Amino acid sequence: MAPQGVAFPIEGGCDCGEVRYAMMTEPMIVHCCHCRWCQRETGASFALNAMIETDRLKLLKKEPEWITVPSESGAGQSIARCPRCKIAVWSVYLNNTTNVKERIRIVRVGTLDNPDVLPPNAHIWASEKQPWIILSDKVPIYQDERYNAEDVWSKESLERRRGAEASEGATQQHLPNQTH
Repeated sequence: MAPQGVAFPIEGGCDCGEVRYAMMTEPMIVHCCHCRWCQRETGASFALNAMIETDRLKLLKKEPEWITVPSESGAGQSIARCPRCKIAVWSVYLNNTTNVKERIRIVRVGTLDNPDVLPPNAHIWASEKQPWIILSDKVPIYQDERYNAEDVWSKESLERRRGAEASEGATQQHLPNQTH
């Protein structure tokens, strides 16, 4: 969920400019994930991810290429990368029965032209954060990824999530939390 006053759509893309996109509306949720898996996969101390329905994410320039990498769950994570500079712009977590790539995307907030407009709604996997990171008590902190969505998600976002879950073949495993 974006802070008040953010005007959508907002744009982003990769480093070289080959892949460009627009988030047409605010995302359902923004997670700051501190798990060691995200640290390893991104090469950073955490991942800041905005979950949004695919139909609310408009491709403006060049389709990214999809690669599948291992995930902690064993099902894999499919990552959309620029075919030229290889920057990851969004991803989806897979499970053993359903590929949700067509319904929900997890946008890497750092690829937005102005990433400041999407601060986290929750810190997850804080039990695995780097010890030198000090988290503010102004944003909910969860030691793992589990929390009660009604406590963190807006009513509108919960309705949007239910709509995505109602899509043919959708599974609740991926919502509201990431499955590593």
